Amino acid sequence: MELCLFLGCNTPAIRPDVERAIRATMPELGVDLADAEGYVCCPAFGSFPSTDDDSYLASSGWNLSIAEAKGLDIMVQCGSCYSSLRMGRDHLAHDEEKLARVNELIELTGRKLECKTKVRHVSEILYNEVGPEKIAKTIKKNLNGLHGVIQYPCHTLFPSEIVGFEESPREPKALRILTEAMGATVDHYSRELQCCGGAGGFSKSSPAEATEFTKTKLDAIIEETKADFIVVSCITCLMYLDNIQKKLNEAEGTDKYHIPVFDYNQLLALCMGFDPKQVASICTVPRNKVIDRITAG
Repeated sequence: MELCLFLGCNTPAIRPDVERAIRATMPELGVDLADAEGYVCCPAFGSFPSTDDDSYLASSGWNLSIAEAKGLDIMVQCGSCYSSLRMGRDHLAHDEEKLARVNELIELTGRKLECKTKVRHVSEILYNEVGPEKIAKTIKKNLNGLHGVIQYPCHTLFPSEIVGFEESPREPKALRILTEAMGATVDHYSRELQCCGGAGGFSKSSPAEATEFTKTKLDAIIEETKADFIVVSCITCLMYLDNIQKKLNEAEGTDKYHIPVFDYNQLLALCMGFDPKQVASICTVPRNKVIDRITAG
C-alpha cells in the first residue's frame, strides 16, 4: 500500500531521527510513503481550532487536498496532528457549508477538496494493515529480555467516535501488541492511560502543575514496573517524557528519572538492523544500554 506521509512540525525540525526511522521501516513492511509537498501546520489545538474556524478548516483542508490529489490516505505519527486533521476532516465531510467555504478559500491555488482522503495513525497502520505477525518475521534483532511500558497518545483514543481505532479506547492494546511482536515484555501500571502532560495548553500555561502531573506517571512506572524503556507513538509524548526527566532530576537533586523514551518506529528500525546513529540518535535520557542490548542480539 502507499500512503501520504504527514510529518508535522516537530518531527523534521527537532527529532529528524524519528522521521528517518519511519522512512526506513515502513517500506520494509510493504508500506510505501509519498511526501506531502507543501503541507502546512496541522494546525494544533490551542491555535486556530480554538479561535478561528475558517483558518483551522482551511489549513486542514489544504493538507487533506495534497493527499487527495495523489489519491492517497494520510499517515500521521504526531498525536496532535492526527487528531487535528482527522477532526477537521470530520467537520468538513459532514458540513457542506463548511466544505464549500474551505473550497472557496483554497480554489485560488487550484485545489479542490472532496474529503475522499482518510487520516490514519502510523500505529493503526502497523497494527491493522501490517500486523504483529509480519513485524515479528521481518525483524533481524529483538527485544527479548527487555521490559517496556506504553504511553498511548491520548489524541488517538478520544474522542473515540472520531479519532479512535482501538476496539476499546479505555483498554487499548495495539501499541502493546506491536511492542510484544519485537520480543519485549510489556508491563502494565496504574497510570498507563494518563496523558504525558506535554500538551501545549497544559505544559505551557501551567508548567508546575504539568510537571507534577507527569511526575506521578513516572513514579508509577518506576515503582510498579521493571521498565527498561518507554514506548510512544507521538512526537509530543516522546519529547516531553524524555526532556522532563532531566528537569525533575535537577529540581530534586537526584538521578531517579532515567527511563529512555523511544518512538515505536525507532525500536522497530533498531530491530531491523538500521544504524542507531541514523534512527535513534537524539535524546535527553541516554539510550545506550537499550540500544547496545538490541544491537548485540
